[in-house]
Amino acid sequence: MKALPSSTTDKEGALRSQRWEAESAGIIPANPYAGLVLNGVKSVETRWRPLLAEMRNCTMAVHIAQKDWEGDEWRNILRENFAMKQPEVDELLGSGERFGRGVVAGLVDVGETWLCSEDVSPEEMRELEKAACLTGLAQKYLTRLSRPRWLTEPLYSRGHKDMWMVRIPEHLLPPDPVVEFL
Repeated sequence: MKALPSSTTDKEGALRSQRWEAESAGIIPANPYAGLVLNGVKSVETRWRPLLAEMRNCTMAVHIAQKDWEGDEWRNILRENFAMKQPEVDELLGSGERFGRGVVAGLVDVGETWLCSEDVSPEEMRELEKAACLTGLAQKYLTRLSRPRWLTEPLYSRGHKDMWMVRIPEHLLPPDPVVEFL
């Protein structure tokens, strides 16, 4: 994520103030995955291609999709691997919907991307499935996610296919953003 200067000038052209905003690539996980990422439950993103590989060691914006993920694997993983009871699952889902849908809701740091091979040990596969909140990971590209944080308010933004650049105003950034000032 880059910090970009945003300034205003008076009618004589003199710089009046300087604020910062952040520019980041954005990605749209289907619900409930965006909330699971931002609440720190999901720490591995899955894709059929290495979409996030170029984002390694960067901060990425998380956009909450309008639609839900088809399937309930995530629910079973929360109940079985995280030992959550239904009220805890419901509370977690509610927290993930706090800003609604169709918004940039937070930031997450992107780590390594790798192709999950079919010969991963059953124990390691269970750990990866728990981190991804999804089953059937063989032959998918997995990406480590860390340091999830919610924006202070939602940024209403139309999503785009794959990744796109989004500018986040300074007042929406969490109190502890990691930004590289130019």
